[in-house]
Amino acid sequence: MLPDVQATLDTRGVALQEVGIEGLRYPLLVADGQGGKRETVATVTMAVGLPPHVKGAHLSRLVEVLHARRDQLAADTALLLADELRQRLGSTHARIHLAFPYFLERRAPVTGSRSFTDYHCALTATATNDHSELLLHVEVPVTSVCPCSKAISDRGAHNQRGQITIDAHLATVGTALWFDDLIAAAEAAASSPVYALLKRPDERHVTMAGYDHPVFVEDMARDVARTLQDDPRLARFRVRAVNDESIHNHRAYAQIGWTAAAGHAATAGDTAGAADA
Repeated sequence: MLPDVQATLDTRGVALQEVGIEGLRYPLLVADGQGGKRETVATVTMAVGLPPHVKGAHLSRLVEVLHARRDQLAADTALLLADELRQRLGSTHARIHLAFPYFLERRAPVTGSRSFTDYHCALTATATNDHSELLLHVEVPVTSVCPCSKAISDRGAHNQRGQITIDAHLATVGTALWFDDLIAAAEAAASSPVYALLKRPDERHVTMAGYDHPVFVEDMARDVARTLQDDPRLARFRVRAVNDESIHNHRAYAQIGWTAAAGHAATAGDTAGAADA
């Protein structure tokens, strides 16, 4: 029998908060909010705590657990994955972080032409002996039209690409909240979503719809926050809206952190605002 060096006794008396692997790229099937699954490739970090008397962790078991659940990633299975890691390696806590492009099929607003839009998403699942937690991260590309520019210009208004980032901590284990809900909240707060495919009638519609719905970064951050505050599935969140300004050589941003326990913005230090013009 081959010796199990990792399981031997360590006498230095130093516990390690995390031992694991990072930078692993792995194919996954991720559930979407449309009742299907999407193929993607995730960049993976997986780790467990190591008690002071154990020399090393059996890192091969991390990949074994991931491989067994590679075709069923959703909110509940991510938490099960983290807890399975913890139990499989005999640890008091485990963490898994998966970052990946998340694809949703979109229809153009007039012609109905279909295409996929990608969103940078990530989830972090942690499990201890008596607690589990899931954090969802999503970055949503949007378009915004400047209300100030529209108000002071004789013709047109400056507009730009922006990004709304949401970090959301789920309130309960097994909740149905998923990336689609966060993406919908972000896109609804912008002047317009962005699309991979637009025909001429679609481009006309998107341009005019955006002009009719001008928003500052402050507006986008506040509108997303108001939507998420009303969702009982969330324990806390942070929203950050950023515009790549089209007529300035800088970006404008606004952000807010919120927790359900406080019922308001977490602290003044967690929030920031910026004017669009």
